[in-house]
Parts: sequence; structure tokens; C-alpha cells
Amino acid sequence: MRLVDTECVRKLLESTDPDATLVFVCGECVVLPGGQVDERHQALVVARREDLVSLLSDRTLTDRDLEELAHRLDNTVRDLGA
Repeated sequence: MRLVDTECVRKLLESTDPDATLVFVCGECVVLPGGQVDERHQALVVARREDLVSLLSDRTLTDRDLEELAHRLDNTVRDLGA
């Protein structure tokens, strides 16, 4: 079972908040505005929008790209101990 799916990644990348953050909370991934990520969430941060955008170099992502990115982030969540 995937913990991070393409829809979650898409929400993060399409967020209008430049500080949007993908956080794993209570068994699910949620995209939070950067201002809502407090000390309780710090250990649960999977990725920040700005980090992914800088890695992707403003290119248009295909469904395959999103799937691959979701797979990598899913592995990150599992490494966090989820």
C-alpha cells in the first residue's frame, strides 16, 4: 500500500503557497501551508514545495514523472518510520 500517491504530490506542486509542505500526519499525507508547520510537524515533513520545484527546473511533469516522484517520496515516508 502506498503512503504517498501522485495526487498528494500534485497538490503539493500545484499549491499557491510557495512554502507549502508535504507532511505525514496520522497515517496520511497532507499538504500544509508553510506557516502551519510547527514543532509538532517538523519530524513528519516529507518534502517542501520549494525544494521539489527547484529540483524539477520548471519543466512540465508527465504522469510518469509524478508517479516516480510519488514513489521516491513514499520511500522517504517509510524511512521516517511510517
